[in-house]
Order: sequence, then structure tokens, then C-alpha cells
Amino acid sequence: MDLGTLGNDSCVSTFVLLGLTETPVLRPILFVIFLLAYVATLGGNFSILAAIIIEPKLHTPMYFFLGNLSMLDVGCISVTVPAMLKHFLSNDRHIPYGACLSQLFFFHLLAGADCFLLTVMAYDRYLAICHPLTYNTHMSWRIQKASVCLSCVFSFSNALTQTVALSTLKFCGPNTINHFYCDLPQLFQLSCSSIQLNEQLLFVAAAFMGVVPLVLITVSYGHVAAAVLRIRSAEGRKKAFSTCSSHLTVVGIFYGTGVFSYMRLGSVESSDKDKGIGILNTVISPMLNPLIYSLRNPDVQGALRKVLTGR
Repeated sequence: MDLGTLGNDSCVSTFVLLGLTETPVLRPILFVIFLLAYVATLGGNFSILAAIIIEPKLHTPMYFFLGNLSMLDVGCISVTVPAMLKHFLSNDRHIPYGACLSQLFFFHLLAGADCFLLTVMAYDRYLAICHPLTYNTHMSWRIQKASVCLSCVFSFSNALTQTVALSTLKFCGPNTINHFYCDLPQLFQLSCSSIQLNEQLLFVAAAFMGVVPLVLITVSYGHVAAAVLRIRSAEGRKKAFSTCSSHLTVVGIFYGTGVFSYMRLGSVESSDKDKGIGILNTVISPMLNPLIYSLRNPDVQGALRKVLTGR
């Protein structure tokens, strides 16, 4: 299907992803860059996961959630980057309608689970610092598993709802997506039927999966900050804040890029800014998360040394 050949009465069966660049000279360079980023992300997150499994000292709720976050990061980057690498090597940038919807579904499934899991991790830090005596009771193994399962269920429900709602839209042409993966804002712009219901569903999802978790995270860390400031020793305050700083950094990157991506639905057309935010969201964030969580954490660093050296 050639660009711009679709008439108003035809039905789109494939989309065309413009990708990051249309300059042939840049494609091999970008292929190498994103291949290295993908390999680094897989290596970093699987190393964190192996360290958590191998090191008994890391068999705690905080690291259980971190291990699940690493798996989500691997899934999130695997939904978008392999297809992008394929398009760098080929002149064929078409993606079938069904594959586009599948990519959309899995991206929202994994990103949504990230939202809820980051909230659970903030609550875990709140219990550990503000209620240490009852921490083991309130964050038992059963509650940990239930928290992860509920995060996946809520995220699955949202991803399925958004995908089914999108599948009811009509796409008559054009079929060109100015992005490197299929996502709601870009597909809304191509629809030739009303997207009012879809925008309302996305607004509800943004409130339920974005605003509410962010408020809960803020409240949790407000209590944590108040409790830490009551610690008299400077060393104690530093240690308490160091366990939270990594998580707050990840939350800031995740929600900062997410807000920019989905609060621009009124834009007439996609821009290169959307692609830049998409790279931050789907490539840079999963790649940096292992580094952020291990940079100031001697326990993780020690466990990683065991994994990498085999000792």
C-alpha cells in the first residue's frame, strides 16, 4: 500500500510507520545505537533480576517489586525496539492493522502495570520507614503477590478496553503514522470516525492509572519525608533518603514522559517531540532503571558483582 493512495471509501489494512528518520544514511547509525541500547537494557535488567534471585540479602519486598519492574522494562522495550530495528534495515515500513493493535495492547499492558507497581513500591517504602514494627505483617509474601497480580489485572483491563475501543474506529486514509510505534494519539489523528468515546476512555484511564497513583505516591513520600526529618542522626537520614531517591528518580522520568505523551491529544499532527518523548519512555527509561537502582545501593552492587564474576 503506497502512501497517500487510500481514498475516503477505502479501508486501511496496513499502516506506515515513518520511524525516527527518512534519511537513508542515518539508518545504519541509528540501528547500531538502538541495538546497543536494547542489548544494554536486556543485560542490565536481567542482571538485576539474577542478583535478586541469587543474593539472599535481597529477598525482601522492595527487591521483589524491583525484580518485577525489571521484567516489565524488558517487556516494554521489546514491544517497540525490535520492530524499529527491523525498519532501519528494510525499506518496507508497513505494519499490518492487527500487528499495530497488538503492539498498542502490549505497550499499554506493560506501561500500565509499571504505573501500579511504582505506586506499590512507594507504599512499601512508606510502611518500611513509617511503620517498621508492623512492616512484615502489612507486607507479607501473600500481600506482595496479590499486589503484583492486581497491578497486572488492572493494567490488562485498561489495555483491553483501549484496544477494543480503538478497533471500532474507521480508518479510511491516510495511513501514515509519524512515529516509530503504534500508540493512541497518533492513531486518533488518522481516524475518519468520531473519537469522542475513545478520548473519554483515555481521560478516565489517565485519571485512574496516572493521577490517582501519582497522588498516592506523593502522599506516601510526604509521610516518609516527615518521618525521616524526625531522625536525629544525619547518617540515619541519609540512609533513609537513599532507599527512596532511586525510586523517586524513576517515578519522575516515567510520569514526566507519560504526561507529555498523552496530554497533547489536541495537537493537529505528530511532531518530532513525540518521537523524542517516545524514545525516553520506551528506550531510555528501561535502560537507565537498572543503573539508577544500583548506583547508590551497595547491596545491589555486591549482588551484581557476584553475578558478573561468578563468585
